[in-house]
Amino acid sequence: MKITFLGATQTVTGSKFLVSHNHRQILVDCGLYQGYKWLRRRNRQPLPLDIDKLDAIVLTHAHLDHSGYIPVLYKQGYRGPVYCHPATQALCDILLSDSGHLQEEDAGYLAKHRLSKHEKPEPLYDRKTAEHSMQLFRPLDFDQPKEVGDMRFWLQPVGHILGAGSLILECEGKKVGFSGDVGRPDDVFMRPPRPLPALDLLLLESTYGDRRHEPGDPLEQLATLVNDTVAAGGVMLIPSFAVGRAQTLQHLLVRLMDEQRIPKLKVFLDSPMAIEVGEIYERFVDQHRLSRADCHRMGQVITLVRSVEDSKALADEVYPHIIIAGSGMVTGGRILHHMKRLLGDHRTTLLLTGHQAGGTRGAKLLQGCDKVRIHGDWFDNRARVERLHGLSGHADYAELGQWLADSELTASTAIELVHGEPEALEAMRDYLRQTTDFEVNIGEYERILTL
Repeated sequence: MKITFLGATQTVTGSKFLVSHNHRQILVDCGLYQGYKWLRRRNRQPLPLDIDKLDAIVLTHAHLDHSGYIPVLYKQGYRGPVYCHPATQALCDILLSDSGHLQEEDAGYLAKHRLSKHEKPEPLYDRKTAEHSMQLFRPLDFDQPKEVGDMRFWLQPVGHILGAGSLILECEGKKVGFSGDVGRPDDVFMRPPRPLPALDLLLLESTYGDRRHEPGDPLEQLATLVNDTVAAGGVMLIPSFAVGRAQTLQHLLVRLMDEQRIPKLKVFLDSPMAIEVGEIYERFVDQHRLSRADCHRMGQVITLVRSVEDSKALADEVYPHIIIAGSGMVTGGRILHHMKRLLGDHRTTLLLTGHQAGGTRGAKLLQGCDKVRIHGDWFDNRARVERLHGLSGHADYAELGQWLADSELTASTAIELVHGEPEALEAMRDYLRQTTDFEVNIGEYERILTL
C-alpha cells in the first residue's frame, strides 16, 4: 500500500491523499487550495494521478478545503463514487454550489474590469458543474464498512462539524487513520471526537499545533458584550461562517435570553446559506449536543432573513438589535453592507467569532485599523471591535495529545503531521516527541509513503 501526499502539507488547505494498492486507488479528501496565490495556483494544475484509474473518493467532512475540488475532477471526467457521511453530503450540496457561484462571479468581475491576463477569465468550475457533481455522492454512515479491492475503510465521528469523521483504512494487515479535522472535547455544539483504534500509521491534523485555546466561558463573554452594546443603544454585528458557527451563535444567544442574562431583543440571521445549513443540523439532531426542542426554540426566537430586500430593510430597525451574517472573515457577504452603514457609529459592536487569516478584513480590524475598504470605498471605523473566544471547532495541541492518549495507539504507531502551517507543524512535532513515544514526521508535498 502506498500513500501519496497531494495536499494539506505545510498548509491548512487542499487536503488530498492518494491511497494505492494492487492497481486500485482511493483519494482521501478532495479539497480546494485557498489563501495565498501560490497555493491557489495548484487548483489550476492537473493532479498527478490518472482520473480513469481512480476508483473512489472518500471525504472526512464538508469544508471546501476538504471537498471543494470534487467539481474540478468531475469536469475532467471523473464519474466514480464519492463516499461520505449523509450529513456531509447534505452540506456539500449547499457548499459546492455556492463555491461554483462565487467563482463565476469572480471570473465575471475580472472580465468586467479587465483585471486578468486572460481575455476571457474562466472560473475553476461553475455552479452547474458543482450541482452535477453531487450525483456522484454515496452516503456512508459512521462505522459502516466499505471495500474497494483489498482496501476496507469506514468513518468514525470526530466532532468538528456535522458529519465530520476520521477515516480508518485496512489493507494487507496494516491499518491507517486519517484524522480529518478533529473537534474539541468540550465543544459547545458538537460531541467530542471518538478515540482511535490501534493504528500502524496516523495522518494527524495540526491546525492548532502551536496554540492553546484561551480559557474562559464564551457564554459569559458574549453576555457582557451584548449587555454593553444594549446599554450603549447600539447594534451588534457578528460576521459568521455559515456551517457550525452561525448555529452555535444562535443557540448561545437564545440560551442567554432564556436565562435572562441578556434582555430579549431582535436577532436576525441574514444568511440564506446559514439558514439552509441550520435545517440540516435539525435533520441530523442525533449528531450534535442540541435537542430537537433546542433547534425548535432557535426558530422561535431568531428572525430568518432570506431575501435581499429584507436584508436591506434591516436599516430601518430600531436599535438595539443583533445581526449575524456572512462571511466569517469579513471577506464578502451581506455583513459588508451592514458594516458600511454602521461601522462609523461608536455605539456599534463588531464581534468576530473565529480565526481571522492574515490579510483579511477581519484580521485588519482586529489589529485596530481606523478605516476599512469595502466595495472600493473607504469607511471610517469607530465601532468597538471584539473577538469572542472559545468557539473554535479545532482541537488545540494539548487536546489533540489527550485524544491520542485516550486512543488505542501504541509506541509503534507512526504519525505524519498534515493540515498545518509550518510553525504549527514544528511545534506539534516537538510537543509529541516530548510527551509521547510515537515516531513523528511532517508530511511533504508529493511524497510517497510505502507501508
